[in-house]
Amino acid sequence: MIKVGIVGGTGYTGVELLRILALHSGVKITAVTSRSDVGIRVDVLYPNLRGYLGDLTFCAPSLEELFLCDVVFFATPNGTAMSMAKELLKSNIKVIDLSADFRLKNVSEWEKWYGMTHESSDLVAQAIYGLPEIHRAALKNANLIACAGCYPTAVQLGFLPLLEKECVELNLIADVKSGVSGAGRKAEIATLMSETGESFKAYAVGGHRHLPEITQGLTWMAKQPVNLTFVPHLTPMIRGIYATLYATLTTRISPEELQSLYETRYANEEFVDVLPFGSHPDTRNVRGSNRCQIAVHLPQDGKTVVILSVIDNLVKGAAGQAVQAMNLCFDLPENHGLATVALYP
Repeated sequence: MIKVGIVGGTGYTGVELLRILALHSGVKITAVTSRSDVGIRVDVLYPNLRGYLGDLTFCAPSLEELFLCDVVFFATPNGTAMSMAKELLKSNIKVIDLSADFRLKNVSEWEKWYGMTHESSDLVAQAIYGLPEIHRAALKNANLIACAGCYPTAVQLGFLPLLEKECVELNLIADVKSGVSGAGRKAEIATLMSETGESFKAYAVGGHRHLPEITQGLTWMAKQPVNLTFVPHLTPMIRGIYATLYATLTTRISPEELQSLYETRYANEEFVDVLPFGSHPDTRNVRGSNRCQIAVHLPQDGKTVVILSVIDNLVKGAAGQAVQAMNLCFDLPENHGLATVALYP
């Protein structure tokens, strides 16, 4: 049994980790931290977990509580994992960070976008980016995993086949919508139902902090600099990411060839589902699952490819992807604990 610790067990990604790992037959959750709920049973705060976690209680976020684990997930705000990771790694405990602390290889760029000094810049180079469909081999030997963000996951999986094929111009557009759970489980006026319901808005058009992460990944795929225009939006739903992506072809490709390109690239990827050409995926198709659904289009004159990519931001965009990465680095079946059907309706 893999002994698992979760730092930050009271946020949306933390409870999603608990939901997934509670039914994972290869792990035992031994520590779940919370600064405000120490001593409270986890299933008292989250009654949906009654009967799955025994008498597990929240503990303080101290290293002593985590040193008995084999792997520790950080479902915390940015800045927490980097302050604790070094000591855990020294004790041969694997670290899987769902925040952005280790995603960007350029530390000064990270400090610019996240507005703080990086406390473990010497660890950044060894962190493996946690997008299994691209970095599967490296994840198998990883000790420190920087899970991909929710927006970056949908965008990168959508563009990947085109960049690998080198058939598009490197001026790309990502128009992406997110449910309000992407903002985290905190009290803010902007994410109250009365503020988000019956409304729809773009935000951070001048620059969102996921932009450098996405650009870093796309540049790695293309093997040369990529220029990305990324516009995020907030939608009045709880879960889901809907990415509408645009790329200009450098050579003529038929609809059949384009569809084949995507189907071939993802043929062996259990968690990427390429829909028939011209389909229109709904976020509800993937709600509660670790799947990304993708559909490709060639509208009008056929020079612009439109890719539709949808995920559940809390699963494939966070907790599910983290468990997928854990399975890889512990040599377990990649779908262990994740073989679930999306909720419908």
